[in-house]
Amino acid sequence: MSVCAINSDLLKKMVINGAINLKNQHKEVDALNVFPVPDGDTGTNMQMTMMSGVTEISKAEVTSVVDLSKIFSRGLLMGARGNSGVILSQFFRGMYLKLKEIGKPEIDLNDFVQTLVSGYEVAYKAVMEPVEGTILTVVRESAEMIEKQETLESLEDLLEKYIGQAKKSLANTPNLLPVLKEAGVVDSGGAGFVKVIEGMLMAVKGEMLEVSTETKSKDDSKFAYAIDVKLELKYPNRFKLDSIKPSLEALGDKIELNQNDKYLDTKMNAEFPGKVLELLQKNGEFITISIVNKNAPVVEEPQKTEAKQEHKTYGLISVCFGEGIKNTFTELGCDYIIDGGQTMNPSTEAFLKAVDAVNADNIIIIPNNSNVILAAEQAVKLCKNKHVAVLKAKTIAQGYASLMVFDTTAKFEDNVEAMQEAISNATSGEITYAVRDTEIKGVKISNGDYMGIANGNIIVSVKEKMEAAKKLVDNTVNEDSSVVTIFYGKDITEDEVSELADYVQSKNEDLEVEVINGGQDIYSYIISVE
Repeated sequence: MSVCAINSDLLKKMVINGAINLKNQHKEVDALNVFPVPDGDTGTNMQMTMMSGVTEISKAEVTSVVDLSKIFSRGLLMGARGNSGVILSQFFRGMYLKLKEIGKPEIDLNDFVQTLVSGYEVAYKAVMEPVEGTILTVVRESAEMIEKQETLESLEDLLEKYIGQAKKSLANTPNLLPVLKEAGVVDSGGAGFVKVIEGMLMAVKGEMLEVSTETKSKDDSKFAYAIDVKLELKYPNRFKLDSIKPSLEALGDKIELNQNDKYLDTKMNAEFPGKVLELLQKNGEFITISIVNKNAPVVEEPQKTEAKQEHKTYGLISVCFGEGIKNTFTELGCDYIIDGGQTMNPSTEAFLKAVDAVNADNIIIIPNNSNVILAAEQAVKLCKNKHVAVLKAKTIAQGYASLMVFDTTAKFEDNVEAMQEAISNATSGEITYAVRDTEIKGVKISNGDYMGIANGNIIVSVKEKMEAAKKLVDNTVNEDSSVVTIFYGKDITEDEVSELADYVQSKNEDLEVEVINGGQDIYSYIISVE
């Protein structure tokens, strides 16, 4: 039977199925990383963004596509992570805005086409400098193609044609973005978007998905809180585990549910425990609750992740990973540290929580990651009563350099300008290892090599870590350099970092060389050159 109209029930099934399809295949999307480094997270970011929206609509009881899309869009907005996650949230926001304009509780095929067009238009507007060959191209070309179709027989026909164009656009992304062609991959954000639309089509055809057991068993949880709850059910005879499972999966992972007579035992990991408890409480009363922050610092090494209580002129928020790096940024004046960056990009909601916690007239956000900036900027748009700016700090080294010039006595605009200038003048260097064979800008890379990355470009790839580090120093430190800061990771010994520091010093006896135990994963060395 052909489907030619979309009501709230069908739309709900479509977006939930799209989210689950992406969640089940997000590792494939993660693997489409341009750089062969072990931090590909586009698929993870996009599926977590989608699941944030699913969480909200799972507990909603609405009869209008407008109301449903409003709730879903808000959930995506708050849970958006990474550049592709933010763009995806804006795509669905565009769909909601068009549905609101149409104003019908149920829509036809032509209406749905217009929502897809609005989706791409709003997504483009969300990015200051749109880049072709990305998810933006995929959503635009697909919408433009479907808008030109004179005859659409059904929703299945519409989505099949839309997906067909989306796949063509995705396959062509390497021709639009040379770095993709060189790396031998298609755009990861576009690939994630295709997974979502494919899941939506499956729902229209009646093929409802479940989160795969393989995904559950193989994923290491990236959520901070371990939750263990015992609940006395209100209506144990009517309760079914399947009724609550999708909503919990939208909130976290590692879920274990066990119903014994009138009691329900729930164990899982989540980012927002309050949302889990709110969902569970609708089904009964709590008997026991255990919530453990797995990332909580030990008492002997306190970390300032709370805002200072006194009201201040300035507040600083920074995104950091590695205990030593987080402590360093705190010592340099950051009032609130958001744990994350590489492999775990914080959500829009995480930034809003941080801004709300900082008791200051003026707040400066230091993202320290190119894939975090867009979510931070999206959060700022939602801040109504605070003066907030986001720096374009794309690396830890750049963020560190910006803090060196921060002045509590300067005007807000002057501080932002000076910090941004420091970011522009700073040279960033990282040492990490390759996870596949490839060639990028003439540098041949073998799986297992140690790569030196300077200002976002891979400049060396060799078998020995120290050799890579010294060649990176050769490329980044010169006679004009004055300060070099080395953050060394968990895999580095004191003897190794001492050898590298001595090598840096040999470049220029007037250099000020500082060594900090960053405690970071993945990156053996992070080097800031000023």
